[in-house]
Amino acid sequence: MSIPDSNTYLATITENLRRHWPDNRTVNIVCHGHSVPAGYFATPMVDSLSAYPHLLLTGLKQRFPFAVINVIVTAIGGENSESGAERFTEEVLCHRPDVITIDYGLNDRRMGLEKAHAAWTSMIEAGTRAGARMILLTPTHDITQLASYSGDDAAQLGEHARQICQLAHDHGVGLADSFAAFQQYREFGDLTDLLSWSNHPNRKGHELVTREVLRWFPAG
Repeated sequence: MSIPDSNTYLATITENLRRHWPDNRTVNIVCHGHSVPAGYFATPMVDSLSAYPHLLLTGLKQRFPFAVINVIVTAIGGENSESGAERFTEEVLCHRPDVITIDYGLNDRRMGLEKAHAAWTSMIEAGTRAGARMILLTPTHDITQLASYSGDDAAQLGEHARQICQLAHDHGVGLADSFAAFQQYREFGDLTDLLSWSNHPNRKGHELVTREVLRWFPAG
């Protein structure tokens, strides 16, 4: 398989988003993952209105003013994909989602690539069987020591990002490459511009993630 065309992958969903009442229906989008989609900024501060699930809803409503959209957050701070997979059926699929985003790359470094691969595969396959369209998110960045971004943490983050990209390719599902967006920003800015603290994005960082997700929802 390969990563699908972002202009057509969600075609049936975006077609519904463009319809007017009474010919439309509610579209449910579930954002599953760890502290970043949960809205944690400088812990314990939670700024849900500046996090990408809310910004995604705002962006979609600007593109599709007649649509009824629920963006449901099932993320838990500190969680990895193994735990997320365990509660996937009861806490994600119960919402009958049209689209599911998965974002666990930051925390999966603690469990390693092999276990992460199995957990992500489980969620992708379960979501696909349920009829949902999947969008996988590579991790945003993490600067444990603000003076530098190097060493094992940086290498592991890149390895998980590459694995997530490969999973999207292997399963033929959507990919929002947050990691690449942050890397591109580094060409003209500093990563600290995008972070509220060492491993959580600020609003500007969340806006980059939102841009990557929104490209899967073309307006026309």
